Formats: sequence, structure tokens, C-alpha cells
Amino acid sequence: MNVRRLALCALCVVTACVTLPAAAWIRSPATNFAVLPPGTSHPEGLTADAQGNLYVADLFPDSDGNGTIVVFDHAGRLQRRLAVAPSSGSLLGLAFHPISGALLVLDFGAGNVLQVNPPSGAATVWGTVPQANAGLNALTFDTLGNVYVSDSFNATIWKFPMGGGTGTAWVHDSATLGTTGIPPFGANGVAFNNEHTALFVANTGNDTIVKIPVDASFNPGAPAVFVNSINGADGLIIDDADNIWVCANQADEIVVVDPTGKAIAKLGDFDGIDPRGVPQGLLFPASLVFSNGFLYVTNLGLDLRDAGVPALTVDTAWADQVKQWNVARIRAQIPPQH
Repeated sequence: MNVRRLALCALCVVTACVTLPAAAWIRSPATNFAVLPPGTSHPEGLTADAQGNLYVADLFPDSDGNGTIVVFDHAGRLQRRLAVAPSSGSLLGLAFHPISGALLVLDFGAGNVLQVNPPSGAATVWGTVPQANAGLNALTFDTLGNVYVSDSFNATIWKFPMGGGTGTAWVHDSATLGTTGIPPFGANGVAFNNEHTALFVANTGNDTIVKIPVDASFNPGAPAVFVNSINGADGLIIDDADNIWVCANQADEIVVVDPTGKAIAKLGDFDGIDPRGVPQGLLFPASLVFSNGFLYVTNLGLDLRDAGVPALTVDTAWADQVKQWNVARIRAQIPPQH
């Protein structure tokens, strides 16, 4: 047998032994929706109102020390910039209450919940927690109007009545809701499934999604890890089919898992920094919301050292190149696999 025929036979044997994948991800691209105005940076929290306007909360204060919420219309046009005062200046999750309509904003720096006037930015304290050094991060609601807030530093989900006041520790569990990982945030994004029989919680430092069973009176069961290996699980929302959409802030992608925990899509990617210093695609995606047939995502673009965390990550050098921060957009559909 000549050398050429021998090589061909060897190739046939290798090919026959390799099982090719049955499917692969089709990644819907994340495109630039809106760039934050000068003087604002590090967008974290994100919500939409009934008209499709997007409200974006900044993690870092403005030059006057105020917290900032930037409002864009459905076409990405800047509507207004709210100086949230009084506040610590460091804002995270925000959402409109589904019954009262109040705009609730988590003052991360002060460890409380604010009610903010959407046209003016004037703020009052709506809720407090009886815990020092609270890291209030994200919020969601049950069908009765109770409010649930994740505490990234105290491994706790706080529950507030619809009218606010002092929160109570609905669930505390260091094993599933705490972390010693990087980024150093435990309980983060929160959302109920459609039947309100479970609350799902992203644990950023542990790269997990935690499931907390819920009974008909909204009493919690024991939390347990639902799925692992979402790199920097951050913001979390659930669609009408109970698929869980999660920001993987250390992988610069959105991971979608079905109700069994199986990954069914990975969306977006990091596509570099443009000449203006604006991230292209996703860079440290933090929060997400459905609106107008799209998925909107805040690009936090954070060098953790700027937040006082002495840790290098794979995106540190890229985050240091960001000059203007933005909100990205992806079609709100799960693409077929090929």
C-alpha cells in the first residue's frame, strides 16, 4: 500500500471514531442600543416602564455625589438624567412596583430601598433592613405585592410588605446564598417562576443559580443549587416558558437555561472597544430586561479594582479602555441550534 493510500485509510478510521456534535449555539449578536451621557458611568440596574422607556441606574455617583438614573426611550434617545437625592450615590437594582406603580431603587451604598420620583429623581427611604453592611442588589415581587430583595453580602433574601418599612429575613443561607468567590457577590439576580412556586437566585461568586421552593402562602422551603457553572451569574429574568435568562458577567454572554437546568442558548459576546471607547457586544453584563420584543442588557464594564476589590479578571484590561458606557440589545428569542 502506498503512503498516500495509507494516510487516506488512517483518516477514514479517525473520522469514523469521532462523534460530531449534533448541535451548536447560534449566538444572536448584542448590538449597541444607547450610550450613556457624559458624566455617567458603570450602568448596573435596568428596568422598563409601560411605555417602553428604559431606566438605567449607575453604580458610581456623579460629580456631585448623587446617584444617577438615565432614562432612554424605546428608540435609544436620551429622555432625561435623574439626580437621585438624597442617596449614597451608588445604585443597583430598580423596578416599578406592579401594583402601586412606585419606582423602587436599591441604594447599595446606604443599604436601603428608595422610592424615586420618575420625573424629578427626588428620593425618600421606602424600606430598611436590620442588618449592618447590607449589600442590597436586586429585587422582585410576588402576586400579593410583597417585595423580595437580595443581599449579596449577608447571604439573605429580605421580604418587604407592599407599603415598605423594615424588611424581614425571608431566607438566610450562607451555603447557597453566600460566597467567597470572585466577583465577591453572593445572592444577586432574583425572579419567581410563572407559577410562583419557586424563587430563583443568581449567586455571582459561586457561578450558580439557586432555587428556593415557595408554598401558596409564599413561605420558603430550603434553598438548593439548581444549576452550576454560569461564570459570574448576575442579573436574572424568567420568560413566559419558565426559561431562565442570566447575565454571565465574567463570560460576557447571556446564558439561557430551561426549567430543568439545561442550557438552551448562549447569546452575545464581547466584540472589542470602538474608537470612542464604547464596548461592542457585551462587557461585564449586569442586568437585563425584556421590552419591545428585545432583551436589553447593561454593560457594567467594571474593573473590580475600581470598586475596591483587589482582583484581576480576564476583562480587566478591556474595562480599563472604556471611556463611555452603554446599554446593549439582543433579539428576545431563542435561536435554533445547528
